[in-house]
Amino acid sequence: MEIIKTPLEGLVEIKGPVFKDGRGYFFENYNKQRFEKAGLPTNFIQDNFSRSQAGIVRGMHLQLPPHDQKKYVRVLMGRVLDVVVDVRPGSPTYGGVHQVVLDADEFNALLIPEGFAHGFAALKESIFHYKCTDVYHPESEAGIRWDDPDLAIDWRLKDPLISEKDKNLPTFKEFTAKYSS
Repeated sequence: MEIIKTPLEGLVEIKGPVFKDGRGYFFENYNKQRFEKAGLPTNFIQDNFSRSQAGIVRGMHLQLPPHDQKKYVRVLMGRVLDVVVDVRPGSPTYGGVHQVVLDADEFNALLIPEGFAHGFAALKESIFHYKCTDVYHPESEAGIRWDDPDLAIDWRLKDPLISEKDKNLPTFKEFTAKYSS
């Protein structure tokens, strides 16, 4: 298992060993012992899947304490541009944005700490897998607008499809004003 640090503190990309032969491939998505040895979280209690057609943007979502979540995310089919924003007050990388292409053919994953808003753009039709360290808790749900001008995220899509809920999320400044005081 290869762990790649990103510029945002605590956010890592993970590439696991993949065994390919003439029949196809085999890989371990999660191995508690390997995660423990690498100092990664192992207390995942909920798995989620989403399917998105190409051109969809989902996000930027997170859950607030006490129901904040670490997420271990991977694409099982397709390719997405995965985007995170550090919204942890006091973090040295607060307000930082990181993007990585998660590709089913590359077998890469992202481990997202608590306190990061998360979203993705489906560059191809995709099936997305999330392992979470807390259950979905609607009252703790929060987010940031996908098209926040201050964050200036390049989603690599023209005219993406966005849910009404995501269109109405606050900007980063509005989120900060509401939750950092």
